Amino acid sequence: MAIEKITMPQLGESVTEGTISKWLVSPGDTVNKYDPLAEVMTDKVNAEVPSSFTGKIVELIAEEGDTLAVGEVICSIEVEGGAATTSTETVEEKQEPSTNTSSAPAKAPKKQAKGKARYSPAVLKLSQEHDIDLSLVEGSGKEGRITRKDLMKIIESGNIPKEKQPVVETVTKETAPTVSNVTEPVVPKATTTAAPSPSVPVAPGDIEIPVTGVRKAIAANMLRSKHEAPHAWTMMEIDVTNLVSYRDSLKAEFKQREGFNLTYFAFFVKAVAQALKEFPQINSMWAGDKIVQKKDINISIAVATDDALFVPVIKNADEKTIKGIGREIAELAGKVRAGKLKSEDMQGGTFTVNNTGSFGSVQSMGIINHPQAAILQVESIVKRPVVMDNGMIAVRDMVNLCMSLDHRVLDGLVCGRFLQSIKHNLETISKENTSVY
Repeated sequence: MAIEKITMPQLGESVTEGTISKWLVSPGDTVNKYDPLAEVMTDKVNAEVPSSFTGKIVELIAEEGDTLAVGEVICSIEVEGGAATTSTETVEEKQEPSTNTSSAPAKAPKKQAKGKARYSPAVLKLSQEHDIDLSLVEGSGKEGRITRKDLMKIIESGNIPKEKQPVVETVTKETAPTVSNVTEPVVPKATTTAAPSPSVPVAPGDIEIPVTGVRKAIAANMLRSKHEAPHAWTMMEIDVTNLVSYRDSLKAEFKQREGFNLTYFAFFVKAVAQALKEFPQINSMWAGDKIVQKKDINISIAVATDDALFVPVIKNADEKTIKGIGREIAELAGKVRAGKLKSEDMQGGTFTVNNTGSFGSVQSMGIINHPQAAILQVESIVKRPVVMDNGMIAVRDMVNLCMSLDHRVLDGLVCGRFLQSIKHNLETISKENTSVY
């Protein structure tokens, strides 16, 4: 028999960590390959982590509520074949490389391991945020392991051990690879996800709402985008009277024929995809010493639930018809709301289109979906009096397109021309020259 490790998978492009929201197995359970082991939350997706092996669960390394970097071990599983090892032995070998270990009494490694225990990223982060000396904390977990709940009890009590040096030593010697893997996302998250500041008074009747793992991840990703990318903003007004008339003439027949709604949003996504082919600079990403201009046009669309925001991707949107785009929008939105969105549904996005108009917004400033270079907000279509070219006033269907851009990658000139291209694509839609199929 052999012990294999299950690690935190990458559940989307630019996702660096995930939070264990619920374990679906317990130590001793027998699982088959691809059986779900745990539910994991990130800023982009809720997903199940499947087993990579058939065997018996030996140990759950992470606890519910723990946030781990991609590649961190979350549990161990015993499988047939190979040399027998255990996760405990593996850890002790890393921590105690002495050549005398094999001849030491069985209890000796455990005694030494107490002072050099492994800590989950969530425990390390809390200890650093609240200046807790982990060497002075009694753990309630397996073999005295310190858990996130142990630290939360200490934080709530206010009786916090303040000596920091042993914690620094432990992190340096035992968990340096883990900390280096999560250093970047932890930096912005420290200011976003720490416990409520004492400067915020809580009066009788106030409601304190715990911050979920998804909300913490969203906060960290948005903060990273705002800190790293110098945002600029521009807006263009577009007359979509012909689009509205054309779509309204088709929607009843289309729904009966295809089984899903023909939305305005599908027309907008198609117009954006066409403009991205004309201006590929917009379809780019900042990479430090270079700008990567992406070949594929993959449109991320924002889909909100009551407490989270997800950005599934329409792959190769420029190659799809309006009908094809509309079908994917309906399917992806359905997956999000049913909690069935997969990690592959989230990957590869090169430009984001956000349908803020769905709840009546007429002007907004989006935060760029890192590491993309821009995001476009499609606002609500409203009827307005407009002065026509002949000087007459007419009531027209108008919409604002609001674009946030990363000024490291893009300048106002190319973005203005990009919006003009979208404007042309939308204003020339008609029954005579536009097909949804």
